[in-house]
Amino acid sequence: MPIPVLKPTRERQLIRAGHRIVAGLDEVGRGPLAGPVVAAAVVLDLKRVPSGLTDSKALSAARREELFLEIVASAAVGVASVPADEIDRRNIRQASLLAMCRALEALPMPVDAALVDGNDPPHLPCPVHTVVGGDASIPSIAAASIVAKVIRDRTMRRLAGAHPAYGFDTNAGYGTASHRRALVETGPCPYHRLSFAPLKPAPTVV
Repeated sequence: MPIPVLKPTRERQLIRAGHRIVAGLDEVGRGPLAGPVVAAAVVLDLKRVPSGLTDSKALSAARREELFLEIVASAAVGVASVPADEIDRRNIRQASLLAMCRALEALPMPVDAALVDGNDPPHLPCPVHTVVGGDASIPSIAAASIVAKVIRDRTMRRLAGAHPAYGFDTNAGYGTASHRRALVETGPCPYHRLSFAPLKPAPTVV
């Protein structure tokens, strides 16, 4: 099934409304047992929107890498992450929102409006417009989804080199059966989220 071509309609509407610079934001990595949550903010050049943008989960790893190179070559990009120990201290929701705030700060210019995937807006220093399913319908959010996914997958592959028992290079930290077996046999590494089940101890029943 061909991927529909996304047009920057929402971005153009905001620009016509007076928001000169519009960023799309998304995060990846809320569900894994290990690794950071990563967010990206992308300001597209609307005259050079890469073809084939969509939700990163709908793309092959090879296609994500191709689009990543096109995005960073033509757009302004900010990326940020929140590591596992900070996720444990804050909780995953707060960590995800914080990662998006940090990603916006990492852009090389101030932003006049932000389009954010989902319905849980981060507190940003500009108007925020949430879009459920935005990673599959809004080009700048789709681009952010792709950038965040590629960066996080690369991070997990690097962690796999230091901690090969868990298969981070293939499971990206998600709780696959082999990953869970490795946790039983080896225990967690410093990049595991100790606040996540099954790593978090079950409450004691008195």
